Amino acid sequence: MSPPPPATTGELSLEELWMPFTANRAFKRAPRLLVSASGMHYRDAEGRVVLDGTAGLWCVNAGHCRPAIVEAIQRSAATLDFAPGFQMGHPSSFALARELAALAPGDLDHVFFANSGSEAVDSALKIALAYHQARGEPQRVRFVGRMRGYHGVGFGGISVGGIEPNRKAFAAQLLPHVDHLPHTHDLAHNAFTRGQPAWGAHLADALEEIVARRGAHTIAAVIVEPMAGSTGVLVPPKGYLERLRALCDRHGILLVFDEVITGFGRLGTPFGADHFRVQPDMLTVAKGITNGAVPMGAVVVRRGIYQSVVDATESGIEFFHGYTYSGHPLACAAGLATLDLYRREGLFHRAAELAPFWENAVHSMKGLPHVIDVRNLGLVAGIELEPRAGKVGARGYDALVEAFRAGLLIRVTGDIIALSPPLIIERTEIEQLVDLLGGVLKRLA
Repeated sequence: MSPPPPATTGELSLEELWMPFTANRAFKRAPRLLVSASGMHYRDAEGRVVLDGTAGLWCVNAGHCRPAIVEAIQRSAATLDFAPGFQMGHPSSFALARELAALAPGDLDHVFFANSGSEAVDSALKIALAYHQARGEPQRVRFVGRMRGYHGVGFGGISVGGIEPNRKAFAAQLLPHVDHLPHTHDLAHNAFTRGQPAWGAHLADALEEIVARRGAHTIAAVIVEPMAGSTGVLVPPKGYLERLRALCDRHGILLVFDEVITGFGRLGTPFGADHFRVQPDMLTVAKGITNGAVPMGAVVVRRGIYQSVVDATESGIEFFHGYTYSGHPLACAAGLATLDLYRREGLFHRAAELAPFWENAVHSMKGLPHVIDVRNLGLVAGIELEPRAGKVGARGYDALVEAFRAGLLIRVTGDIIALSPPLIIERTEIEQLVDLLGGVLKRLA
């Protein structure tokens, strides 16, 4: 695909917008404005073409401004701009739910729509509570998350999440009945591992300690990302997820996979559950479900969970939860077009075929200045940099800024660079990405 066309921003005031997860004052002194996109590239306000090394924000898996998705959104906007989802429906929401159910593994075949990953997580937590209430175990109210996990920015997601700055900011009002497993990241054992590390499966056994302390009868669900993305690409050790599944089965605990990042081809399979061959009880998805074109999230649940909740109520509303924009017509149109595009172009299989080339390319950065780890899985990589003394995150932020100047979009979490390009990336573009980032790291040294 050709680079995006030039565009201008004209006279633009930056003051009024309060930007999310951004150093607002620093950004507004030296803004990085993206004004158009096409395929693998953005174009910024100064006319530079920027290679997208992050699929936007882990979401533009099929590349930017794909005509099939754009046209589907346009048709929907001209035909059905909005339809209420409470006591009403429209065909596209049922069609997309059917497509998702067919794509999901095992008996994960019922879909509850939300508008983001954050909303999907909060919905999944509520579904877990409703399920246990329906089965006569209302005392199962406790959730177990994982340190360095990220599950969005709702109070529920922050509570089960394990990013300390997020938790500290809102500690006064987080959910009270939450425990956390240890994270699996350990450079002493796993630095520069290709794919899943061999060490660390035993860390799942921390769930047994929580069960012993709290009682299995109090725990509703465990929620983890199959591969943690937003905290710096933490790849699960071999056998870890399998062990977690077995422990949840033993104690009657639901296992929820947050697949907002790992879903829709990122690991070379429809979902991370497919890649790891571990069946969860629920999946939360977002981002790639619409290729990022329209906000949408969803919870995909096992048939028995849906049936338990719905059958527990003789008549009327069975689950008191939902959103004004659940199953929004434009989002459903984008979702249907996106899933069709993934299928027609074989993008999940393409990602799997590219993964070995990607792995070799990113591991070629071992030995560059201040690189203390490189890790990868599917079309994802984490490049961990040595922090500056007393300035954690400073080196990573400088890498972000310098990479943008060099024509490359990367994502940083502290001093970890996360790479997750659109699945349409070519081998020459992978080489270009690594060359640009290597140059950035050398200059920063």
